[in-house]
Order: sequence, then C-alpha cells, then structure tokens
Amino acid sequence: MTRQRTLLLVIFSVILIGLSLIGWRVWTKSAARKAASTPAPAETAETSKATTDDGPTTLYAHNIQLRKGPDFRIYIRWISGELLRTKERVTPSLDDPDSFVLEIRKGVIRANIGDLAHYLNANVPSDAALKNITILPDGNQLKIHGTAHKVIPIPVEIEGQLSTNPDGQVRFHVAKISALKIPIKGLLGGFHMNLSDLVHATNVPGIEVTGNDILFDTTRVLPPPHIRGELTEISVKPPDIEAVYGNAPNDDAQLAQWHNFLRLKGGTLNFGKLTMHNVDLTLIDASHDAWFDLDLVNYQAQIVGGTTRMTADAGLEIYMPDWNDKAPPKLAQGISLEWLKNRYMPVPADVQAATK
Repeated sequence: MTRQRTLLLVIFSVILIGLSLIGWRVWTKSAARKAASTPAPAETAETSKATTDDGPTTLYAHNIQLRKGPDFRIYIRWISGELLRTKERVTPSLDDPDSFVLEIRKGVIRANIGDLAHYLNANVPSDAALKNITILPDGNQLKIHGTAHKVIPIPVEIEGQLSTNPDGQVRFHVAKISALKIPIKGLLGGFHMNLSDLVHATNVPGIEVTGNDILFDTTRVLPPPHIRGELTEISVKPPDIEAVYGNAPNDDAQLAQWHNFLRLKGGTLNFGKLTMHNVDLTLIDASHDAWFDLDLVNYQAQIVGGTTRMTADAGLEIYMPDWNDKAPPKLAQGISLEWLKNRYMPVPADVQAATK
C-alpha cells in the first residue's frame, strides 16, 4: 500500500510539472505575440527632455560686438544658426569658447581691418618672415605692408583681392608684391624669395599658400568661439571686411533698427555655476549704443552689472551693460549666514537699488 501511494505521488508530481511547463510555454508565446502587436509607447516626458537637452541650441543675434580673446573682435550685424558642441559628451559652456562652434545658416558679420592687423602682429610666430604688419583698404582690394626678414630687413607690400572658396575658406589672391616700391622679381631675385617665404605658412595653422593665393581657414586662424557656415560673399567695406553667410539680406539701415541681443533656445548650456536644460536665454544690451559690446571672457561681470528676470516659461532675460561703458563692475558678494540669521539686517544695497 505504501509503495502504491508513493508511486501515485510520483506520477501526480510529474503531471503537475508537465502542466506547468506547457502553461509557461503558452504564456511566453502569448506574451511575445502581444509585445509584437502592441504599438511602441508614446514618448515620455523624460525621453522628450533628453532629446531636447541633447539637441542643438539655436541662436539669433543682432548688433553684437563679440570679443574673441584679448586681441580680436567681430561685429555681428545679424546671424541665424546654431550653437553646436565640439565634443559629443561635453556640454557647451559660455565659460569655455572652445566647447562650442557657431554654425551660421544666414547672417552678416564684419571684422575691422585694423583689428585684423593688430591680431596678426600679436600672434605672429617669433620666426615669421613678415612682421610689423599693417593692412590698408584700396578700393575692393587690400594692401598688406610688413617687414621681410631674409638676409636683411626689407619693407614689403602685398596687393590682392579677397574672395570665397566653396569649402568656406577665404582666398586672398596676390596680384603684386613689391619691396621698396620695386617689383619683387627685379629686386629680390637673387634672394629666391617668394610668397610662401613671406607668409611662412608652415608656422601659422590655418594658413596655406598655393601659387599666388593665400588661403585662410578662419575656424583655425581666428580665436574661439569659432564660426563656420556657407560663406557666400566677402568684400572690403572700409574700415571693415564684410562676410555674408547663406545669401543673407543685408539692408544695413534696416538691420540697425533692431535691438542689440543674443537669443539662445533649446539644448543644454553651462554658464557660471548654472546648467540650463531646454535653453531659453536672452542676453540684451541695456544701453542704446549701436553695438552690444559682449565679452565672453568677462560676461559674468557684465551680468552682475545688469538686471536678470525669469519669464513665465522659466526662461531668463538678462539686461547687461556694455563692457566698455565703464570700468568692469565689482562683482556682488553673496549674502552671509549671519545675514540670514538676523531678519533686522538691511537688504544689500544693490538689491535695494534694483527694487526701487
């Protein structure tokens, strides 16, 4: 009897295990069919936010005098484009101009010819063949004066015209080279000096000499933040050189009527101690000058000297003084723990002024 009972228990256990296996296989097949037939879930707020945060930051600007390092500045009459990160996993930061590039779809930008000469002299290599550079406009051409150092120092003048390359580089076609106002072939033939000798391109990243042309890669020659885009026209308009991107409209009188501002939307951006997701940031010139003098190296001091407010959409609008309006403002000090502990201590003077 005991053996029969044991045998029945074994058979019953085997049957239960078999039924369980069959049920499990039926359930997994059903689940797989259901998963295949069920549409993908709608994008969640988290995935939408991640997509928005990782995307580009669009930018729009009018009448900005943008300082690019201590020795150079550009004049943005207007631009429309994107602020793009230079490294995939590094968030763009206003405190690090190398962390982003300005990709211009359309716009008009100018550079002062005197500023260009000053920048070249401040950054020329110590062994450069051409020094003491000055640049002068001559109609739609440029004249570059300098001192050539080969055997003996000799004053040299290079004349040529600017144009654009399909790859976005700037081409300076050299029509004439003179030394002591004598054509170089007649004076320096015995020295075997040519255009490449004068430019000494091997020591200047972003400059290449090919035949009678000097090619400038502005994303490498000029300081950050770097600018790139479809450069459709470049011309001499004293005292400036003007670059047009993407066949942009260029009615200077109309463009001058706009407020001076830089507007950033979308993506993620660091500035100071803050990180802004789904960026909504507008920097606005608080003065009525023709240009908004914006210095990315010292922008925090400009912000402290201005007024910041939050919009209904959690964006920031910052009204800033020009950098050259006055001496750099003294950075405001944060409130102390002692101030927080005593409600009878007066509000900081700069807060009082802002709330009046």
